[in-house]
Amino acid sequence: MLADGMRARGHQVEEWTAEAVCYKKSFPASLRKWLGYIDQYIIFPFNVKNKIRRCSSDTLFVFTDQALGPWVPLLANRPHVIHCHDFLAQRSALGEFEENKTGVSGQKYQAYIRKGYQKGKNFISVSENTQQDLHRFLPQSPKLSEVVYNGLNQSFEITNSFKSKDFISKNISVDLTEGYILHVGGNQWYKNRKGVIDIYNAWRESFDLKSKLLMIGAPPNELLKQAQQQSPYGSDIHFLTGKSDEFVRKAYAGAALFLFPSLAEGFGWPIAEAMVSGCPVVTTNEAPMTEVGGDAAFYISRKPFQSNQCWASDAALVINQVLTVNSGERERIVKAGIANAARFDTKKSLDQIENLYKQVLKEAE
Repeated sequence: MLADGMRARGHQVEEWTAEAVCYKKSFPASLRKWLGYIDQYIIFPFNVKNKIRRCSSDTLFVFTDQALGPWVPLLANRPHVIHCHDFLAQRSALGEFEENKTGVSGQKYQAYIRKGYQKGKNFISVSENTQQDLHRFLPQSPKLSEVVYNGLNQSFEITNSFKSKDFISKNISVDLTEGYILHVGGNQWYKNRKGVIDIYNAWRESFDLKSKLLMIGAPPNELLKQAQQQSPYGSDIHFLTGKSDEFVRKAYAGAALFLFPSLAEGFGWPIAEAMVSGCPVVTTNEAPMTEVGGDAAFYISRKPFQSNQCWASDAALVINQVLTVNSGERERIVKAGIANAARFDTKKSLDQIENLYKQVLKEAE
């Protein structure tokens, strides 16, 4: 998005990344990981140093993620910007998440990354929450630190919910007459997919409604498979993998509700995607979910580490509240979501980023 957006604005863009040199050699699989490290941490820095010499003084060097920290010192004295998405790996390595323990080697690697990006001077974060984490990890105040929200990178639009639901129903051969609750996400620990099923079970147990649960994303891991098998409503829980962008857009548009009980995020794209598609959102009452959802989302508490039935039951009450509103109130909820999601516009984001890039270059003159 950054490369295409800057090219469209008339800028010359080059993309640098470590190439597989040693990694693709004919060596045993057990050695390939280490050969990849040689490519990244020995050969690539050498190539970068050579390339820098050929770059004019008005070149801006952009690190697309703070995880590229090991290479920041190479360019710390040239005009640069570091984009920050989330610090979940950094925070995990420091023991801030009971749900995601990090081993000794992982802790050292994250410290290596942190030592690198701490040499940076200019940062752009995707949320205020990410910016706050960044400032905690920097030894001094950065020269520039701004928040630019992500822009939606697909063309989401309001479509007829009944037609969308019919499209999804035919595509997956599941009767969706009773409607469906939707979740979109991978198997990362913070996505809390098991929690989605816990909430769904509590809701079905407490209320006389039979909406299905559709979970779009990575294939279910063993924990999720067991949760589905053990659920009294397992036949109504459907894992959908490898679906097209069009399918996902229609899934949002046809859903009765989007459930996103993440434990943590850097931004939370699906919240905005669901809202702009006209789907009410229930998500976690913590930043950055609250930052993205604003006043247009419905909130539940974060799942405690030692989960209990009370958390799922409390969340089920909120689910039912949203699902049972009258048509007039639902229309109000949908309109509020669309208005809120208008903040996340790709063109607006790229304009802001371009202006910050120019500012960094100007101050370096």
